[in-house]
Amino acid sequence: MKRLFSQPCGLAVLCWLVLLLGAPAGARAQTMLRGVVTDAKTKEKLPFVSVSVPQAAIGTNTDADGRFTLQVPAQYTSVAFTYLGYRTVVKTFVAGQAQDINVQLATNAALLNEVVVTGSKGPRYKNKDNPAVALIRQVIEHKEQNRPESYNYVEYEKYEKMTFSFSNLSDKFKDRKIFRNYQFLFKKQDSLAAGGVNILPIYIEEKLAREYYRKDPEARKSIALGNKQVEFDKHFIDNEGLSTYFNRMYQDIDIYANNVALLGNQLLSPIANNAPTFYQFYISDTLRQHVPQLVELSFFPRNKGDMLFAGKLYVTLDGNYAVQQANLSVDKRINLNFVKSLNANLQFAENPDKRYHLSKSFLGIDFGLSDKGSGFYGERTVSFDKYRVNQPGPAGVYEGPARGALDSLAQRNPNFWQLNRPDSLTQIEKAIYTNVDTLQTIKSFQRTLTLFTFLFSGYKSFGPFEVGPSNTFYSFNPVEGFRLRVGGRSTPEFSKRIYFETYSAYGFKDEKWKYFLSSTYALNGKSIYTFPQNFVRASFQRDTRIPGQELEFVQEDNFLLSFKRGINDRYLYNDVYRLDYVHEFRNHFSYALGFRKLQQSPAGSLYFRNVVGDQANSVTTLSTTELSVLLRWAPKETFYQGKLYRFSIIGPYPVFTVRLATGIKGFFGGEYTYQNLAVNATKRFYLSQLGHSDVTLEGGYVFGQVPFPLLDVHRANQTYSYQLNSYNLMNFLEFSSDHYASLFIDHNFNGFFFNKLPLIKTLKLRETASLKLLYGGIREENNPSLHPALYQFLRDAQGQPTAFALGRQPYVEASVGVANIFKLFRLDIVKRLTYLTNPNVSEWGLRGRFKLDF
Repeated sequence: MKRLFSQPCGLAVLCWLVLLLGAPAGARAQTMLRGVVTDAKTKEKLPFVSVSVPQAAIGTNTDADGRFTLQVPAQYTSVAFTYLGYRTVVKTFVAGQAQDINVQLATNAALLNEVVVTGSKGPRYKNKDNPAVALIRQVIEHKEQNRPESYNYVEYEKYEKMTFSFSNLSDKFKDRKIFRNYQFLFKKQDSLAAGGVNILPIYIEEKLAREYYRKDPEARKSIALGNKQVEFDKHFIDNEGLSTYFNRMYQDIDIYANNVALLGNQLLSPIANNAPTFYQFYISDTLRQHVPQLVELSFFPRNKGDMLFAGKLYVTLDGNYAVQQANLSVDKRINLNFVKSLNANLQFAENPDKRYHLSKSFLGIDFGLSDKGSGFYGERTVSFDKYRVNQPGPAGVYEGPARGALDSLAQRNPNFWQLNRPDSLTQIEKAIYTNVDTLQTIKSFQRTLTLFTFLFSGYKSFGPFEVGPSNTFYSFNPVEGFRLRVGGRSTPEFSKRIYFETYSAYGFKDEKWKYFLSSTYALNGKSIYTFPQNFVRASFQRDTRIPGQELEFVQEDNFLLSFKRGINDRYLYNDVYRLDYVHEFRNHFSYALGFRKLQQSPAGSLYFRNVVGDQANSVTTLSTTELSVLLRWAPKETFYQGKLYRFSIIGPYPVFTVRLATGIKGFFGGEYTYQNLAVNATKRFYLSQLGHSDVTLEGGYVFGQVPFPLLDVHRANQTYSYQLNSYNLMNFLEFSSDHYASLFIDHNFNGFFFNKLPLIKTLKLRETASLKLLYGGIREENNPSLHPALYQFLRDAQGQPTAFALGRQPYVEASVGVANIFKLFRLDIVKRLTYLTNPNVSEWGLRGRFKLDF
C-alpha cells in the first residue's frame, strides 16, 4: 500500500475516505451472528458452508474450522445454511442482539445417489495412501499440458472490469450531517462479499484487449482495443497512477503457476509442485452427471497462518486431469494486512481438443482496519472470448513491443462498449461514472481534497505550479543548524513538455543560502515521467552533502533524517552544474549521457589537506569535470506511473546497470583525469513459503590517481532508520576504495516461523534477516601515505585516524529483525562483525524503518 499519493502517487482522496469511513458501523443497525456448522452425524466441522440472508442479498462462508461471522441488517430475523449434499437449514434469531448460532447439517439422501462423499472422520491426516493426494499429484503431473503455453499459438479477447466501493456502511453512518450533500452516492448493498447495509461506489474501470501468444520463438503481444475509467479531478488525484495501483493489487490468478502473485505477496498454488507438503487435500464430492466427470477436491493449509489458499478444485476425470473450476479464499489468520476477506473463482471452458482454457475469473477482496468496521471492497472480473488455439496470428503481430494500442482507442463511444461487454453493467455500475462527475462539483468536497492532498502528498497545488514537499520545510544539522527550505515544481498545466523544479534554503548557523534550479524538456512530446522517457535536463545546485551518504528518500534534508548518531559534522558545500540526456526504449533498455562540473568545499570538521615538499597545505576547493554514460536494462519492468512521478515495482526480473564516468583535467577547470566504472545487478528471488530475498551485486574500479573524495566513498548510514542499500553501522567517510565488490542480501520470511508460534502468530509479525559484505582496497598509487601530494585521510582532534582503506578482511554486517509491527514498522538488530577496533564505531545497533504493505 505504499506510494499512494500524487507525490509519490495520487490517492489522497481515497486515503481520506478510508480514515473517515473506518469507524465501526452503527451497532444498532446490525445484528452480529457467530457460530459453528458441523455434520449432524460425524460432528465434523464443515468448511465453506454458505451462510446467507437471501432477502438482504448478503452472506458469507464458514472457514476451514466451520466457523462464521455475519452482520445482518436489523430488519431481518432469519439466516439460511446451505451446503452441497446436505439439507438446507433456516434459523431465526432476535434482531439487534449479538448471538451465537451453532448448526448441525444432515446429509440429503436424495443427493447421495449423485454425489459420493468420502471424507468421513478417520485417522490423522497423512499423504501416504491418500486418494486425494494421489489425484492432486496427477493434476500436478499434467499441468504443463493444460497451460495455454502448451499450444504453439493462442489468441483471445480479454475484457476486464474493476469496481471499488466503500462497504459495510450503516444507515446511521449514512445519515451523518457531513454526508448531507452526498446522499446520491450511497447505494443499498447488492454484494454477498462486502456485507453491511450500504455501499458507496467510487471507481469503475473497463478494458478490452486482444492477446496473442507464440510458443517458438516465444512472444506475447497485447493490443488494447478500448479503455474506460472514472476520471477524478486531475488537480487532486492522479488517474493514471490510480489505475496502475489498482491493477497491481488485482493481478491475474494463474492456478497452474507454482506461486500466485497477490497484493505484492506470493501465495503457494494448491497445484504447485510441492503443494502436498503444505496443503491437506480431501475428496469431498464426485459429480458423476457432469461431462466429463468431475472430482471436487477440498484443500486447506496445514498451518492456518501460512500464506496459502483454502478452497475447492473441480478436476476432470477424462485423462487430462485439468482444473474445470477453482474456488479460492484465505483464512483470516493468514499474514496479510488489512484483508477482511478474499474470494476468487476461476472457470474454465473446453477447447476443441477437449482441454480447457480459462474463460472467466473473479477476484473480490474486502479491505478494512478491523473486521467490524467499514471498509473498502473491490471486485475484478475478467472474461476471455473468441479463443483460438494453434492458429497463427496476423503477419507481424508478434513483432515490436509487448503492448500496443489501436490509434482509435481514445474515440471509443458508448455503443462500442455495449457491443463488446460480455455482460451489461448493473445500474449501480452505470451510476458510478456520473456520480463521480457530480461529486467533484461540490465545493465542500473540493476543499477537503485540497487539504488532504497537501497532508498526504506534501504538495500544495496552485495550478501550473505546486509547492512542497512539506517534510523538507524544516530540518537541522551540525553545520547549518536550523534550516528552512521552500520549493516546488511545475505541473502539466504549465506545460506537458517543459518542467521546472526549484528550491531555496537557508541555514541559520552557517548563514548561507542554498538553492537548486532545474529545467527539463521532453523530446517525445510526453511527460518526462512517461515510459519510454526521452528528455534533456539542465540543472544547478548549491547545497550541503555528506560524502558517502545515499539515502532512500527523495530529499536528503527530510526532517526525520536530521537525527543522527555519533560524529556527523563532516559536510561538503557543493556547486554542481549538470546537463543530462536520457533515452529509454520499449524493451526497457535505456542510456543516459551526462556532463557534470562539480566544486566541493569542506565544511564542519571535514578538511582537504595535502603535503607538498615539507609544507602542509589546506585545500579549499576541489574541482572536477566529468562526462558520463549510464546503461540500464530492466527486462519486463513495471511502474507506478503518474503525472509527476514514476516508481519502479520490484518484480522477479533482474535489473542491470553500468556507469562509466570520465574526469578530464583542464576541461572547464577540472583538476584530475580519471575513470570511474561501476556495475550493479539486483534481483528479487521468490522462495515460495520461505518468503523472498532481494539480492544486489555491485562492483567498481577507479582508474587513475585521485584524492580520496574522488574514490568510491562507501555508502554509510548514521541515521536511526534502516537503509537497505547502505551500511548501517559504518560511519560517514570511514572507508574509501578504488576497487571493490559488494553483496547485499535482504530476506523477508513473511512470517513463516512466527505463524507457527502460539499467541505470537496472532500479531502477524514477519521475520527479516540481512547480510552485507564489502571487499575493497586502495592501490599504491592512491595511497596518501605513499603519495603525500594526495589529500590525507582524515584524523580526529587527537590525531587518531578516522578514515581507512579496506584490507584483506571484508567489511561485514548482519541483522535480524521483525517487520509488520502494528502493520507499519520494521525493527532490525544490526551487528557489525569486522573492523571493530576503528574509532567511534558501534558494534550493535537498533534501526527502524517505516513500511506499509499488504
